[in-house]
Amino acid sequence: MLKAIFTWWNGATLGQRFHISRRGVFVGQDEFGNRYFEARDNKDSYDDRKRRWVIYDGYAEASKVPPDWSGWLHYTFDEPPTEVPLKRRAWEKDHLPNLTGTVHAWRPKGAIGRGGERAVATSDYQSWSPE
Repeated sequence: MLKAIFTWWNGATLGQRFHISRRGVFVGQDEFGNRYFEARDNKDSYDDRKRRWVIYDGYAEASKVPPDWSGWLHYTFDEPPTEVPLKRRAWEKDHLPNLTGTVHAWRPKGAIGRGGERAVATSDYQSWSPE
């Protein structure tokens, strides 16, 4: 319960959930479990557009929002992906959230997270040393 009151990075605080449930309408949910809402009217808007919100499933990380929902959140698309799905091209890959800083992040050879061993330099470079 305390986590829901004080931590915004675990989805949404209790105050945010209350505000969104009172002022918003559920629009849809993506494949990551994030839930999207739109304001009933533009009463609390800054620019005469209905406000839009996302409540993350788990840790709040903006890269967890797929491109179609991101376009809707940023008013690029008027209709949500539940009504007008974004056309996928054959060459497009599935969306992946940013994995930097997680155990699933890519680590090149020689990275400390992979043991720190790297191949010996084979060039003719010699490091400078004071004489």
